[in-house]
Amino acid sequence: MQPHSFDLEQFRRACSNFPTGVTITTVLSREGTPHGITVSSFTSVSLDPPLVLICIDQRSRIQEYLQVDRYIGINVLNAEQQNLSRQFSSAWNDRFVGVDWYSGLTGVPMLCDVPAAFECQIAKIISGGDHVVIMGRVLHVLATERMPLAYLQRSYGTVARAASGQELAAEACRLSRIEG
Repeated sequence: MQPHSFDLEQFRRACSNFPTGVTITTVLSREGTPHGITVSSFTSVSLDPPLVLICIDQRSRIQEYLQVDRYIGINVLNAEQQNLSRQFSSAWNDRFVGVDWYSGLTGVPMLCDVPAAFECQIAKIISGGDHVVIMGRVLHVLATERMPLAYLQRSYGTVARAASGQELAAEACRLSRIEG
């Protein structure tokens, strides 16, 4: 492996310039205890079959519950759920205290009021440096109109909803009347 010739802090800053969503990945222990972790490394992989992936630090306590064929929930946080992002990245035993959740179709904890949620079966776990890449086969999905929470340059924010083609055309017409 080639050693890198750059400062790791510079690498971290460069990566933080890519805006991401914020998710909470959830799982049940074999005893039925809910566990979860804040994850910003989430992406879709494939539509056919439907696959997504998350990346989690190898030192995370949730690792012991993540094995191939186990079920996980991936909950995309809404713009008002910064507190949940912080809660699920702090004290391990307090993560579900005061949190509204329900059991998904696979039994995994699913959070309320999210813009999107995925129930997955872990298909593959790949070691990637100090993280593991967990690929999940999507079994159930939920999508709502809520605005997602974004994370950029180590800060929370929101994303602007994209204008439709019809809205863009109307704005172009309005502008042409003003300029003409």
